[in-house]
Amino acid sequence: MGKRPGNIIMERMSVSAGFQQAHWDVVLMIGAAAIVLNLPLGYAREGFRRYSLGWFVCVHLSIPLIAYLRLAHHVSAWAIPAFVACALLGQVAGGRVRRGRQARS
Repeated sequence: MGKRPGNIIMERMSVSAGFQQAHWDVVLMIGAAAIVLNLPLGYAREGFRRYSLGWFVCVHLSIPLIAYLRLAHHVSAWAIPAFVACALLGQVAGGRVRRGRQARS
């Protein structure tokens, strides 16, 4: 018995036809890297005045590395919001650590 026309069309429309898609474990590793990279940056960001050059650098410094990791491992653009959320989580957590240490001193 032959293939159904709907299956043939879906095979031809495959997104991963040109390159191999990344697996979920790679996406999770890049997300974890985004959190770990942004922890010290969030810690440092708390020491700068809001919207100053140092604050801006601390917020945006990890973006090129996360973008490189995403492109090097062929991760779809659909994962970008998850990586932004992980970076934001790292920034907030790092800032809270610094504020907690300052409150105890």
